Amino acid sequence: DVWMLTGDNRTTAEILADELEIPKDRVMAGVLPIDKRAKIEELQRAGQVVAMVGDGINDSPALAQADLGIAIGAGTQVAIEAADMVLIRSNLHDLVVALDLATKVFARVKWNFMWAFIYNAISVPFAAGALYPWTKMLMPPQYAGLAMAMSSVSVVLSSMSLKFYRRPDTLKDDDV
Repeated sequence: DVWMLTGDNRTTAEILADELEIPKDRVMAGVLPIDKRAKIEELQRAGQVVAMVGDGINDSPALAQADLGIAIGAGTQVAIEAADMVLIRSNLHDLVVALDLATKVFARVKWNFMWAFIYNAISVPFAAGALYPWTKMLMPPQYAGLAMAMSSVSVVLSSMSLKFYRRPDTLKDDDV
């Protein structure tokens, strides 16, 4: 669910909400900083995970309360300090990109963890000689060390694939 909590007047808030397709019943205008924080607390008590985007000193309490506080880089230093993430440019499309990239990074971390676990579950017993009774083979220590190094190299190379990340197709270049 998307909510708009703003200190701006109702008319300005509703015009922007229409443009962003935010339902009018989810728009709170003329809101004080303490009320923004209270609304976030209310949503959290209802079991919602809350992300808050803000740029001013009036947003700082809400940014600090939110599960994920996101400051606009051109905002005040107080807002930037209170936030968990800072969008460098003052472009809300970067929010979509940041969340998409975070999803891709987390998926890559899980993939790397799974790959390293499987690799080590197979390699460590073999390198330790635990399979000797059945295979009659031992791995020399230098090869065991090389195998462990290759495990790390494969994780690093996998992580480097994030360098090929592309913005979501829904964001056209002329939208930037």
